[in-house]
This record gives sequence, C-alpha cells and structure tokens, in this order.
Amino acid sequence: MKQRAPLTLAAVTAALAAVTGIASLTAPAAPAADGKKTAAARMPVERSTLVCPAPSSSDIADTAYTSYTPGAAPGAKADAKGTGKGAARLLGATKEAKAVLEPKEPGKPVGATSSGSEAPALMGTAEGALAPGWTVQQTTKVAVGRARGVLGTACGVPGTDFWFPAVGTSKGREDYVHLTNPDDTAAEVDVKLFGPEGPVKAEPGRDRITIAPKSSQRLLLSTLAPDTQLADVTAHVTTRSGRIGASVQVAEDGVGTDWLAPSTDPAGSLVLPGIPSDATSVRLVAFAPGEEDADLSIRLAGPGGSLSPAGSEALHLKAGMTASVDLKDVTRGEAGSLLLAPTDAKKAVPVVAALRVVRGSGAKQELGFIPASGPVGARATVADNRTGENATVLYVTAPGKDDAKVRVTASPGTEGGEPESKEIQVKAGTTLAVSPPPAPSGGKGSYALTLETLSGGPVHASRTLTLPHEGIPMFTVQPFTDDRSTVLVPKAVQDLSVPTE
Repeated sequence: MKQRAPLTLAAVTAALAAVTGIASLTAPAAPAADGKKTAAARMPVERSTLVCPAPSSSDIADTAYTSYTPGAAPGAKADAKGTGKGAARLLGATKEAKAVLEPKEPGKPVGATSSGSEAPALMGTAEGALAPGWTVQQTTKVAVGRARGVLGTACGVPGTDFWFPAVGTSKGREDYVHLTNPDDTAAEVDVKLFGPEGPVKAEPGRDRITIAPKSSQRLLLSTLAPDTQLADVTAHVTTRSGRIGASVQVAEDGVGTDWLAPSTDPAGSLVLPGIPSDATSVRLVAFAPGEEDADLSIRLAGPGGSLSPAGSEALHLKAGMTASVDLKDVTRGEAGSLLLAPTDAKKAVPVVAALRVVRGSGAKQELGFIPASGPVGARATVADNRTGENATVLYVTAPGKDDAKVRVTASPGTEGGEPESKEIQVKAGTTLAVSPPPAPSGGKGSYALTLETLSGGPVHASRTLTLPHEGIPMFTVQPFTDDRSTVLVPKAVQDLSVPTE
C-alpha cells in the first residue's frame, strides 16, 4: 500500500483552531440579562513575536534589518492597552542575546546592519502600540562566491506546521532549513521530504531534531537521504512539542541563492503573485498533502487579463507526490501572477505550491522564489524598500471576478522624511505592476510599503527588490499577507468588578 502524506495532527489542530476562532469571533454574542445582544469591538493585538533566521554563512555578507509598525490598524478602536509608544526588542538567538533592533514608536521605521558569517538568528517581541502589524525585513547581499546574490525574507511568526515546495537535494544544490525556537522550553521538530515518487525515506534519526530554548539550528536537507538526489522536493516541517520559526535557504550553482518562505496553508485555489516581467525561467512546484489527487488549471494573470500558458494549461497532482511544470519565460515581457484553481470546482483538493524564478542569462543569472500566499486582507506591510531605478516594484493582483481598490502607503525612511499614499485600481483577473511605487518625500534610507484593501474582491501582492551587481540582476521577492493586527473582543455581558468602600 502506497504511503500518503496526511495532514498532520498539528495541521488539523491549527485548522480547527482557525475555524473555531472565526466562529467564535463572528457568532452572535450571548444575550444580556435584559435580553439584548452584546456587541464585539475590533481591538489591536497586544503582543507580537517574530523570529529571523541566521542570514548567511559567507564572511562577506552584508545584512540590513528593517523594523516597522504601521499606525492605527484599520477598523480598530482605541484602547488603553493599545495606546502609547509600546516597546519592542529583537535579540540575537545566542547566550549573549544582544539587542539588534529596538523600535520606539509606530510609523517610524528603524534599521540596523551586520556583516560577516557571525550574524545570529534573531527573536523578539513587540508590545502595546508597536505590536499590531509589526514587521521586520532581513535583506542580505553577498557579492561573490557560490552563495552570491540578494537574499530577502520577512521575519516570521512562530508556528507548528510549515510547507516548503520547491526545495531540492540534487547535485549543485545546498538547501538548509533554518529552525529557530523563541521560547523557554525545547521544541521537538520533524522534517519530512516528499519527491516525485512520494515520501523520501530518511536515514534513521536524522529527520527529528531538538531545538534548545532560545536557540537556532540549520539542517542540510540532502543529509536526510544522502543517496537520493532530487531536483524538486516538498519539505514538511512540523513540531511534536513547542513552536518554531522555519525558513529554507537555497543555494544553487550558477544561479545564486535566496530564501524560500513557507507556502500558505493547503488550499484548493492558490495565488503566486509577482513574477517579474524579465523572468527568463519559471518553474512551478506543487504538492497535494492529503489522500486525494488534485487536478488544477494554470492561468497567468497579466496586465490585460488572465490566460492559460500554451502547453501548460493544467497539472495533475498525485496525492503525496511532488510535481513540477517548466513554464519557461511565461511572462514574455509583462509581469504577472500565477493562479491555480481546481479544474472541477466541486472537487477542490488542498495543495501547496511555490515558483522558482530566474532572471538574467549565462553567467549572470539570479535565483528567487515566490511561494503561494494569502490575500492582503485589511492591511499588510513589507519593509526595506529602496528608491532608485526599478529597485522596488510592487505587484498587485485581483484574482477573482471583482475589481479592487487598494491604498498604498510609503512610510518615512529610516533617515527621516514624510509618508506618501496613493490609491490604485486593479481590474479583475489582472496583475498591476507599480513601478515606482510611492516613496517617502524628503527622506533617505529604506522604507516600508503598507497595503490596505479599500473595496472590491480580495487582492494578493508582492514586491521585488532588485540590487544589481556587475550585470547580475540580484533580486528577492516578498509577498504581502494580512498582518492580523486586530482581534474581535466581545464586550462583557455583566460588570463583574467589585465595588470598593
């Protein structure tokens, strides 16, 4: 009997938590003693935790960190716990635990830099007014060597379940999964690989790792099964106990290196936003983690509408087996986003996916990744954007049947300036490339871009940061995802306070 890749207990638990959480937030409030219903208010979150992987093993790596918290969250009501300046610290995941970033107030980004291979993984928390929507971007540039390139990643929220399509164990690849434990107790982690033929049998004991409290480890994925070389693999990282941050750093001979962020949770339809217009090679890697096969339609949403790539209109995914499609130069000079949907809407099977994207040619190629990502939602932010010709390009996609309106706001720079905003319309089924996007006026340094959905259907977005070096289009892509900066809090039905004499 063929072994499948079932959704784990952790994944099921997370899914149930999400479902029950939504239900509890949207269900009618319990009636008060007088028969009237109580209302719920949307309030800012009070605490956020982020972790960042160790940036590079290269001695010539230069890393920039940018921290930013937007102002008041959309729809949030003022509250004593959410006002004021708040506090935030991002510390090294080492015994010394030195502070790297200490932002002071919302609306003002702060930056820090480090050099060399000794820069540690980071972990930290933000409280009060700095917590809602807190984001930290880590950008590393390595000028030469096998690991040369621009590596970018948004520091992640700790969790228990992560999917990484598009990793590899073949000759010429070095893919490391970075695991960071921000808590005071050890985390027990399992790492499983799934190739084109199903689960990859690991060497005994190598696929289970203990991460000590407040520490980080990295694991070379090819060491899990030294005798198996596969170009396209899906990695599944779960915890038996505790929680972690997880990212994969990919280095590939001839095309450089970048971070691969986790795909969004398994879903029947996926959006992979922001393929650059000059992409010379695009490969889709997808995986169905349940017990059922998936049949997907593939469409490219460009500036003029959506179409099916010739010869790659559909993809059949066998359950538990990784599949890939070489889309070549699918954008053909126009930026776009890839849309995956079930060929039969009544048979939607949850899948995960990511794109391996190459720009340039010959000896001047550069690698990047675009994971499937969730919608922008009420608000989303990506930090460390930079001015200059085509340095930052924003891609916004409306994958549904409705047009959408989005507000784009550029924060002040890390060295001052004033914010700038712009409202943009995105037609249904299209991708809009905004180049240049809004930038702060009168300021210097890097800045954050914040997107807010104003009306219409859901939108998905990403930004590309390009820092060319000696003719190599070094770049990295980061998606925008809902910052979940507010929660619905039911008002108390009764006043349970005890009067004082």
